[in-house]
Amino acid sequence: MKSVKNLWISGYRSYELKIFQDQDPKKQIIEKYLLQVLEEYCDQGLQWILTGGQLGIEQYAVTVAKKPQLQAYNLQVALMTPFKNMSQHWSEKNQQHLIQAIQAADYHQSVSNQNYLNPRQFTNWQQFMLQHTDSSLLVYDLEFPGKCQYEYQAIRRYQRQHDYELRLISFYDLQEFADSQREF
Repeated sequence: MKSVKNLWISGYRSYELKIFQDQDPKKQIIEKYLLQVLEEYCDQGLQWILTGGQLGIEQYAVTVAKKPQLQAYNLQVALMTPFKNMSQHWSEKNQQHLIQAIQAADYHQSVSNQNYLNPRQFTNWQQFMLQHTDSSLLVYDLEFPGKCQYEYQAIRRYQRQHDYELRLISFYDLQEFADSQREF
């Protein structure tokens, strides 16, 4: 693994993973796996994770990055939303989850200072994330497309002209990790 200073983390939304409760065992496995992976990155010099604050993997990454094991590395979190008021149409519960993630982050800003206008704001956000990171970590399985397929496609296009690493965590990886946890 090459040394990565700034890592973009994204992946499936919680509803795509069929995770609707904070205590869902799937969420716990994902967070444990992310913790293990982020510790590996921190051992290699990771300083910042950047994420977008969407429900699911992006918010789980913020939670994991603030765990004591990773704070020993002084890992910082930038939560960069694509546009202002991203959660305005979310349920109150989901808005609270985003507020908690923003409060936990070391830095928060919207890439666009306007409310949602058009899909170009997502493209601009993707470009921002790519230009401000050395590598990406996606919890994404090519056999099961989801919303983050757009991030995946943007990363692949970016890789054609830039030395940029992409690490995918598949459902197989997560299942293998879950099985290894049961062995103990």
